[in-house]
Amino acid sequence: MNQLQFNFTGRHAVVTGGAQGIGFEIARRFAESGATVTVADYSPEALEMARNELAAFKSVYFQRLDVTDRASCTKLSETLEAPVNVLVNNAGITRDKSLAKMTDDDFDRVIQTNLTGVYNVTKALLAKFDDAQPKRIVNMASIVALYGNFGQTNYVAAKAGVVGMTKTWARELGKRGFTANAIAPGFIRTKMTEAMPKEVLEGLAAKVPVQRMGLPTEIAAACLFLASDAAAYVNGAVLSVDGGLVL
Repeated sequence: MNQLQFNFTGRHAVVTGGAQGIGFEIARRFAESGATVTVADYSPEALEMARNELAAFKSVYFQRLDVTDRASCTKLSETLEAPVNVLVNNAGITRDKSLAKMTDDDFDRVIQTNLTGVYNVTKALLAKFDDAQPKRIVNMASIVALYGNFGQTNYVAAKAGVVGMTKTWARELGKRGFTANAIAPGFIRTKMTEAMPKEVLEGLAAKVPVQRMGLPTEIAAACLFLASDAAAYVNGAVLSVDGGLVL
C-alpha cells in the first residue's frame, strides 16, 4: 500500500501507549518520517518488544509511564531530552460490562486511564513544547464517543470526555501556537482483534460501508497528517477514521 509521505526531521513526538497496537504503528511511522520519538507505555514487556522492533531507528527512546500517576507523568516530562513538538495521547484500556454488571473499579480504572490520563500527561508536558516550532496535540477518541455502545458506559464516557477536552484545548491553546485534534477510530485490526473468531470479525466488517475493518497504518496516517504542517489550520476537529460507520 502506498503511504502518505511526511517529514518530521528535527521534531520530537511523544506517543503514550506507544509500545503496542495502534500506538506502536504511530510511533513507527513518526520514526520513519525522521522524528525523534519517545515511546511511553505502562508495560515493561511491551516496551522491550518495541525496543527490539525499532532498533534500526537511533532516535527512538523508551520510557515506562503510568498515565494515572501524576508523579510518573512528571518524571516523563523531566527525563525528556528534547523539547516536544507533538504529543499523541493514545494510552487506553477497556473493562467492558453492561451497566448492571459493571463494578465501581471497572468504571474508575477506565476513566482514570482514558480520560484523566490524557489530562495528566498533557498538563505535565505542556511547558516542554518547543515555542520555535508548531505544537500539536492529537488525542485518541473513538467512534463510540459519538453514538454510544452497549457494555461500554465507562469507555464511552471517557472517550466523549476526550472529545470535549480536545475542543476546549483547541480554544484555549490556539493563540499559543498549538492545534488540538482528536481521531475517532472505528473497527481496527490489531493483534487483539485478530484473536477473535472469524465469524465475529466478518460480522464487524459487514457493518462498515466499505465492508472491511481498518488498519493501524490508516490510523497512523491520520495522526501524522494532524501533526504535520499540512494540517496547520485544522484545530478542534474530530476525525473519524471508520470506513463510514457513523454515517
